[in-house]
Parts: sequence; C-alpha cells; structure tokens
Amino acid sequence: MDEICPLCGRELIPGPSVDKHHLVPKSRKGKETTLLHRVCHRKIHSLFTEKELAGNLNTVEALLENEDIQNFVKWVRKKPPEFYDGTKTARSKRR
Repeated sequence: MDEICPLCGRELIPGPSVDKHHLVPKSRKGKETTLLHRVCHRKIHSLFTEKELAGNLNTVEALLENEDIQNFVKWVRKKPPEFYDGTKTARSKRR
C-alpha cells in the first residue's frame, strides 16, 4: 500500500488499522473519501459533529488547523502504524 496517513503522517499498513473517512459525512451527502488510521478517524469523530465536519472541517488541512487535532497528532506520531486505542467522546461533543 505504501501510503501515508494525511492526518498524522505515519505509514498506512493494510488491515484493521486503516479506515475510509468521508470528508463530508455520508449523512450530509458526502462522497469523497480518504484513507486514515482507524485511531485518527475515530479521534476526528470523537471531537466533531457531522454538521461541523460538513461545514468547515471537510478537508484534512482544515482538520489540521484545529488545536485538539494538532495535540492528538503530536501524541500519535510516536506510535507504531498499527497502533489503536479506544477513543472516548470529547466532553465538548457530549453536550
């Protein structure tokens, strides 16, 4: 596969550690996808609502401008490509 996760920059290894992410959620009629690590994909969805993702967070570049994503990327870059850890929903999204 020799691809790189556009969010964290680590190598994507084919298998259960890789997910397809709809840049605009399917519920909002999004079709374009990108491959991400499962842990990166889950982090995005734990932080943001589908409305937020469809509105102003529908590119990898826009996601990378977010401080929470930047902090996550700094942390996850040190992990091996197959790393996965359960992601809890952010308090701000639970409201």
